[in-house]
Amino acid sequence: MKFKLFSLTAFAFFGLAEVTEAQTIPKDELIFLTSEWKGERFPDGRPKVPDDLVRRVKNITIEEAWVVLQNEGYNCQFDGNWKLLKDDIVVAGRALTAQFMPSRPDVEKLIKDRGNKNGRAGNTNSWPIEQLSKGDVYVADGFGKIASGTLIGDNLGTSIFAKSGNGVVFDASVRDLEGLSKIEGFNAFVRDFDPSFLKDVFLTGMNVPIRIGRAIVLPGDLVLAKKEGVIFIPAHLAEKVVLTAEFLTLRDKFAIQMLKEGKYSPGQIDNQWTDELKESFLKWLDKNPNEIPMKRSELDEYMKKRTW
Repeated sequence: MKFKLFSLTAFAFFGLAEVTEAQTIPKDELIFLTSEWKGERFPDGRPKVPDDLVRRVKNITIEEAWVVLQNEGYNCQFDGNWKLLKDDIVVAGRALTAQFMPSRPDVEKLIKDRGNKNGRAGNTNSWPIEQLSKGDVYVADGFGKIASGTLIGDNLGTSIFAKSGNGVVFDASVRDLEGLSKIEGFNAFVRDFDPSFLKDVFLTGMNVPIRIGRAIVLPGDLVLAKKEGVIFIPAHLAEKVVLTAEFLTLRDKFAIQMLKEGKYSPGQIDNQWTDELKESFLKWLDKNPNEIPMKRSELDEYMKKRTW
């Protein structure tokens, strides 16, 4: 058991666990860690949350997602205090994780030598980029380093967006602010911007569990990054979080309209709904099908399980 636990760390690449690529958690270990997920997976073992949920999660709020996760007992999924490249672009997608640490020459040489033998080129901060696919979010634990902790500039940012069509979340910094800002559709949630080059930092883990501030992130988690901060939704809870948030949004739209029209009082709306109020809500849904972000069949099935 001790061996099993140790092999889950970023240092599995020392030969204590069988790996197929440098610094990558063994596929069977990743499947074990995310065993609650029962759906499709990427070849590397990451849960593949459906594209439809990735698209829809952009429209829910951080608060809605947070409440659902809290109710499920997941209390360490959010982190705030970010600087954003752009205020108007939401970052949402499947996490591809990377862990960086302060440099140590002997270990860094071992990693780079083995990476080179496996066909990897350049500095280690570019290696995770090679693994990105459409819809991925490059999430990196750069131990909060700012000066000389710039994991990417505009060249690597261009490559990231070309491969993923998405942005990044770095507990670190980036450089080339002006150049990165010109990449249309790209956004970055970082600790700060700095003109320095990356120095005394190297990759110790890729597609491994990482810590981002006060949050834990597993490969394949559904990432939602907005102005308030970043929340990491476990893949197996993605559908529940999105559906619940969408339902709450529909309820709120209905409630606001009823209050404006004076059909129900605040006490009725903010209390346990009566059968009459539920029936009014169902009729409102029938009259406003364009307000429903999910399939009506999904909504009806979901409502059967709610206590309102």
